[in-house]
Amino acid sequence: MSTPDLYLCPFAWRYGSADMREIWDERTARRLWRRIWAALARVQRRYGLVTLEQVADLEVHVDDVDLTRALAIEAEIHHDVMSEIRTYAEQCPVGGGIIHLGATSMDVRDNATALQVRDALDLILARVDMLLRAFADQVERWAETPCMGFTHLQPAEPTTIGYRLAAYAQDILVDFSELRRVREAWRGKGFKGAVGTSASYGLLLEGRATAAEFEAAVMAELDLAAWPVANQVYPRRQAWAVLPALSGMGSTLYRFAMDLRILQNPAIGEWAEPFGKKQVGSSAMPFKRNPIRAEKINSLARYLAQLPRVAWDNAALSLLERTLDDSANRRVILPNAFLATDEILAVVTRLVSDLRINEAAVARTLSTYGPFAGTEPLLLRLVRAGADRQVMHEVLREVAMRAWADVEAGRPNSLIDSLASDARLLTYLSVDAIRGALDSRGYVGDAPERARALVRRVRETVG
Repeated sequence: MSTPDLYLCPFAWRYGSADMREIWDERTARRLWRRIWAALARVQRRYGLVTLEQVADLEVHVDDVDLTRALAIEAEIHHDVMSEIRTYAEQCPVGGGIIHLGATSMDVRDNATALQVRDALDLILARVDMLLRAFADQVERWAETPCMGFTHLQPAEPTTIGYRLAAYAQDILVDFSELRRVREAWRGKGFKGAVGTSASYGLLLEGRATAAEFEAAVMAELDLAAWPVANQVYPRRQAWAVLPALSGMGSTLYRFAMDLRILQNPAIGEWAEPFGKKQVGSSAMPFKRNPIRAEKINSLARYLAQLPRVAWDNAALSLLERTLDDSANRRVILPNAFLATDEILAVVTRLVSDLRINEAAVARTLSTYGPFAGTEPLLLRLVRAGADRQVMHEVLREVAMRAWADVEAGRPNSLIDSLASDARLLTYLSVDAIRGALDSRGYVGDAPERARALVRRVRETVG
């Protein structure tokens, strides 16, 4: 941000962690290119193609990335990989002449990108692990606490705070599993040359080894599995596969953040994100306590959701042995997808760990709307006592609608008193039985047990 007339993408400084930015930094990419060239040379030495001195020279200068020099060369020749080769070669008077021997650009770039994605996935998985632990703690804490459940954004029946939180955690477990599956299946291109036939390596190795043996040796140096079949690039479908996994996680966390925003609305006021002592909510309205963190999650997740479409087009339109029309957007979508996910996970973890639960507001909502939910257990008890279900359903509906009108008018909920004095119900149940049935605070079924069972699953998963 030191040069005011230079545009910097917000992902370069505002969103995502320093660790994630380091993975996608241009210098990191070029150090990986150099690592790959050095690995190529080490294996070529085994087959007598290059000398020990040449390999040693390359290894000494792997970290000496000179981006200024490389970009100056690229401005002249318009080829990023060749500009880095020339820069590296200038630094290596002994080994410079054998850099990139037998390779094509995407033998380097695609394997380097594969290493970056793998590191980024590892970082994301560690973040999800932390988030699941935070959710498990909160689910356990609130497993028994009843609250009003909402369907269609209307009061429905009670649930527990812990059970509501468990629903998000369960989805995150699915996301975690999918991300691990993608991570385990992740592969590099390997070393197969310009159209994937390994012809250049076969020619170099004539009489010494097969191209497949050579590829396996280099990939072992990089600790990276290779696709058995690839053309000039690794299958572009692979890049598409990682983006839906990230955006799927985004959809889960979007829902949590949106629900938090709804529950932070003062009309409900049950949940809230933390608000710092010196935090400013609005430039115009000093009293505002806006849910800015949850809104940031929704904003970034909405962006993240669009990126799989670009990767889908890249995969579908990777024509014949390769086209270059995915190259520019791939420089953007992969880093930004991981940085957006990284930021979302960091913010959600802080929100969950420090989630504000207003128990008085929870009790108030339950007191206001809970009696309506009690009509279902009351109906069941009436039928068990011998009443006609359809007749009693209509009686309860009529009384409930009158009580709802009272609530809407700002008057106390009259439902319990009205039903407890209704002769049609007293034929079957006592006043105490009617009042007891309408106290819905305990009408949460097995939600606490299911919430705790989910906690056990989370703890078994994350250790």
